[in-house]
Amino acid sequence: MDTPSANAEAEAAWNGEYGEFWAEHADRFDAFLAGFHPRFLAAAGIGPGERVLDIGCGNGQATLDAARLAGSGSALGVDLSAPMLAVARRRATDRGVGNAEFLRADAQVHPFPPAHADVAISRTGAMFFADPVAAFGNLARALRPGGRLVLLVWQDDERNEWMGGLTRTLCGDRPVPRPPADAPDARSLADPGRVRAVLTAAGFTDVAVDDLTAPVRLGDDPESARRFALGLGNVRSVLARLDENDQPAAHDRLRESIAAHTGPDGVRYAAAAWLVRARRR
Repeated sequence: MDTPSANAEAEAAWNGEYGEFWAEHADRFDAFLAGFHPRFLAAAGIGPGERVLDIGCGNGQATLDAARLAGSGSALGVDLSAPMLAVARRRATDRGVGNAEFLRADAQVHPFPPAHADVAISRTGAMFFADPVAAFGNLARALRPGGRLVLLVWQDDERNEWMGGLTRTLCGDRPVPRPPADAPDARSLADPGRVRAVLTAAGFTDVAVDDLTAPVRLGDDPESARRFALGLGNVRSVLARLDENDQPAAHDRLRESIAAHTGPDGVRYAAAAWLVRARRR
C-alpha cells in the first residue's frame, strides 16, 4: 500500500484477527448478504465496457459480479484488508474472471486516476471512513462527470435485529453502549439526512436513499450461527466490555436468542439497509 492509511486503527483491525475472520468466512458473509446483493447490483446498472470501482470490496463478490457485467470493461476492488484481498484474488483466478483487479489501499486518500471510473459501488464497505466527506470527495474525483455512486449501508440498530437485538441480548440488564452517530462504524451512515449532507458536500448530486429489508442468515444451525455471531463486530465489542463473571450469562443469552431465530431456512435475523444512489456533479 503506497499511500498511508487515514485510519490506522481500522487498518490494523482489518489486517489482524478481524480481517482474518471475514476472510475465513467469505462464503458465509456472502450468504449473510444474499437478500440484499441482487438489488444492490441491479441498482448499479453496470453495462458492457464500463469501468467499475468497488470500495471496501472485502472478499470480492461484488467486484467479480461487476466485472462480469462490465464485459469488455473492468472492475477494480479496493480494500485495506490483505487477508480478504487474498480471498478475492483467489476467487478471480478460480472463476476465470480476467477483467477484475484488486488493490490494497485506503480509498479515502488513495490517488485514483482522475475522472476515470464510470461507476463506484460499495456493499457495506463505505461506513468506516474517518472523514467521510474527504473520502467521498476522493471518490467523486475518481468518477467521470455524471458518473454513478451506489452504496449499500446499514440502517440503525432498531431495524437490524442482528445488530441492535443481539447487542441488547448480550448486555442483559446493563446499559447498551451507543457510539457517537458519526463514529466510523457500521452505523455511521444510518441517518439518511447525514448521507445526503455528506455526499452533497463531497461533490455528488441527485442523491436518492431507498429502504431495503431482508433477513440475514447467520448459519444453517444454531451452533454454526453462534460461532459466526461471535465474530461480528457488535458481538465482539460487547463481550470485550463484560468482565469474566458476566461472560457465561451473556453466552447463554446469545444461545437463547439464536434458538429463537432458528427455523427451516436456518438462523435468520431481520435486517434493514439503505440503498444509496448519486451522481458526480
